[in-house]
Amino acid sequence: MTVLGGCGAWPGAGQACSGYLVEDEGFRVLIDPGYATLPRLLALMGAADVDAVLVTHGHPDHCSDLNPLLRARALADDPAPPLPVHAPPGALDAVMALDKPRMLAAALTIHDLRPGRPCELGPSTELVSLAKDADLLLAEATYPERVPEEDAPYLSSARDAGRTAASAGAARLLLTHLWPDTPAEPALAAAAASYPGALSVATAGLTVDLA
Repeated sequence: MTVLGGCGAWPGAGQACSGYLVEDEGFRVLIDPGYATLPRLLALMGAADVDAVLVTHGHPDHCSDLNPLLRARALADDPAPPLPVHAPPGALDAVMALDKPRMLAAALTIHDLRPGRPCELGPSTELVSLAKDADLLLAEATYPERVPEEDAPYLSSARDAGRTAASAGAARLLLTHLWPDTPAEPALAAAAASYPGALSVATAGLTVDLA
């Protein structure tokens, strides 16, 4: 897995928002092509080399660069085949509205993801079972200790991520989606309070070998 960016909300100077490239036996999946991730992706491979895209939700810091990725594929001299894009229903409506529908219609095939039961506050208890014995848990950690009440249904903290990783027995925890231009130390300390394993923050260009 290669981190293309890890900023939450907007990209800091010289950085990018959420974006992760997962490669396995030659198959390349782009997860959450947020703001400023495409130039970093193109430094590694061509736009046509992406095999599939997974978008977790429709916030622009997680999906905005899907538009230029599709443009790069559709407007090439030799257009790439339709790109499978997996996303929750409606999550791509805004980013797909950036161009005329016919312009990018042949560039992708959208597959709706059907999320499970919603959770009102904090991380879902299902995260522990999903992450059980994972080699790597990549976890959103916008705030170090406490998520403000108005953001609690949507965001989590580094402390939450540490607890989840510890309960799941994850071998390594990678914190991402920190506020731009904020130091990593408070998030690392908050996660380490409950998680004793290998711990780091997602920074652009970081590559993690999961073999």
